[in-house]
Amino acid sequence: MVSPSQKPSVSNNMAAPGRHVGHYIQRNSRVLQNNFEQLWSHRNFGWTSALRQQAAEANKEPTDTIVIPRKKTWSKEAVLEALSSTVGRDPTAYPYNFQDDPFLSPRTVNEFKLFSLSKESGRSAAKFFINNNPKYFTTDFAEPHIPCLMPETVSLLLEDVSEEALKERVSLRKVTAAVDMYDQLVQSGTAVSMETTYDLLDLICLYCDRDPVEEGGPQSEDMEEPGEEVRQGQGRPRRASDFMKFSWKENNNAERIFNLLPERDTRCYSALIRGMVKHGAHAKAFSIYTDLLNNRLTADVHIFNALLIAAPDVRDKYNERWDLLAELLNQMSQQKVQPNLSTFNSVLKALRRCGSLAKTQVIHTLNEMKAMGIAPSLASYDHILNAFSKAASSSGAVNTDILQEVMSELEGRSFTCQDPDDVLFFSTAMRICVNNKDLELGYRVYNLLEHGENWRLLGPLYQQSSFYRCFLNLLCMMEHIDVVLTWYRKLVPSLYYPNPHSLKDLLQALDTDSRLDLLPTIWKDICALGHDNKADLVEELLMLMARDKHSSEVQEAFAVCALDIKNVSEADRRKNPLELSTTSLSNMTSLLLRANKTREAWEMLKLFKSKNRVPKEPLLEDFLSVCCSDGSSQRAVELVQLSAAFCLSATPKLAKRTLAELDLTEEQRAVLSELESTGESSG
Repeated sequence: MVSPSQKPSVSNNMAAPGRHVGHYIQRNSRVLQNNFEQLWSHRNFGWTSALRQQAAEANKEPTDTIVIPRKKTWSKEAVLEALSSTVGRDPTAYPYNFQDDPFLSPRTVNEFKLFSLSKESGRSAAKFFINNNPKYFTTDFAEPHIPCLMPETVSLLLEDVSEEALKERVSLRKVTAAVDMYDQLVQSGTAVSMETTYDLLDLICLYCDRDPVEEGGPQSEDMEEPGEEVRQGQGRPRRASDFMKFSWKENNNAERIFNLLPERDTRCYSALIRGMVKHGAHAKAFSIYTDLLNNRLTADVHIFNALLIAAPDVRDKYNERWDLLAELLNQMSQQKVQPNLSTFNSVLKALRRCGSLAKTQVIHTLNEMKAMGIAPSLASYDHILNAFSKAASSSGAVNTDILQEVMSELEGRSFTCQDPDDVLFFSTAMRICVNNKDLELGYRVYNLLEHGENWRLLGPLYQQSSFYRCFLNLLCMMEHIDVVLTWYRKLVPSLYYPNPHSLKDLLQALDTDSRLDLLPTIWKDICALGHDNKADLVEELLMLMARDKHSSEVQEAFAVCALDIKNVSEADRRKNPLELSTTSLSNMTSLLLRANKTREAWEMLKLFKSKNRVPKEPLLEDFLSVCCSDGSSQRAVELVQLSAAFCLSATPKLAKRTLAELDLTEEQRAVLSELESTGESSG
């Protein structure tokens, strides 16, 4: 009999084998599972090595500690930027600035110009009203906040004579009011700090001692004739600031305040010199610079940048201009003034006016620029391209070697605007590609434009139009017509409204590749773009349609186009009506005859007389052939009578042919015989 004290040992002995069995089963099941997974992974081709690695890592016990990443602060526009990056440009959509009002979406190039100017004018007027009535626009609904939608402080709050009131007028760009306040302070014996005086001097020099033109506000009549830069910008929407070109006047308030300063340092000289250069007083700017040197002062980089730009205007000969540029650079080195990007861009821009010297000096300037660790901007390369283009055009040999080297440095890079002339690079580069008919290089320039956000550096509307016009012209000259049409549909009208010259290039491309069957489609685009009243373009289109004979379907489409052109010419247009030439009328009549539209062709013949045009003899012979084939004797007689009315020498021949080939009545024969005899006697 077993004692109670032995019972636990019995149970433990019985449990021990159970634990061993359980451990054995667990171990074997784990081995079996691993073998099964390995076998299945080899048999199942859907499991890749990456998935097997993930499964192996999942079986491992987590030993690494969890690291919580630092909180990332996102900008308020991050979501909008992310959404914008997922959307590409829609080639069928209108430009972005017209999408908020579908009624004002332009369909023609004239509407594009009109709506652009109207929208800009309305925006300026609204801003003027908001800024002058800020109390009515105090609620801000925008999130995130958009500062440009809120009214700006434009009214003066401080009326007492104090330096704070002067600072307020300077910050609000009230030039006349600021000068008056400064004079009152000086007359009252109140001392004005040098910092405030310098700010006032900067303001006067910037706006040439005149109040700036406020957007939407009334414009002053005291303005100069538009300068050369404005004249060169014809064809683009021009702002009021383009016309407000003031010249520097002798002894103005800037010079008066400058002469009243008890102490003059580099900053006041800098303001005065930069203002003189900006407003055309180049010789006087160099005189002030000489005064600065006589006072044993050191110029700053802004003074040198301004003088470098003005150097070509104070010297006549090319070598003298370069000598002056070199002298300024040497003085800059002697005064230990560190140049910046604007310094080298000013030199490169001035070298464009140094003739043949520019070709060698721009390379030295670029190498010096890189040696100092200053990366060139797009404006730098634009000045280099222009310098080489002018030098090459003067020698008669133009090549793309320099542009090839520039593109090798720029490809694959994204740029931001660092110089106002950066927006000129792409149009200059594409113009060089067109002049040299280099299609591959043109594609490289276009790809650089499309890289990242480089398209933002294409410039204002007229610069964009110049770039795409050159690109489309290059495609029409060098590319296959199917590729040309693909690009044409991609660019028009979302990015470019072609002018008549571009459409002529497209017509020539269709002619070169023998795709004249597409001319009706191009005619629809011509009408949609508002160029259907351009006589030379319409004449080119009709000439291509009427030059060769085509299938009946194509001839029918050409005849429809001819009737459309006739309707356009008869439309009541007070401005720029379509005037059809004799050649255009003849081609339209021929197209109608080939499409068996005899009645419409006869109506076209009547237009010759109403428009004081004389039809050509081959056209009348073709018309008579149609009458003979149709047996229209009466129409043939009327045709001979029409020829006699125009006093054409072919009248007797037409009458003789009609008498020989058609069955006529005695009355008709008598009429034709009389016309034949009359024509022969007059001849």
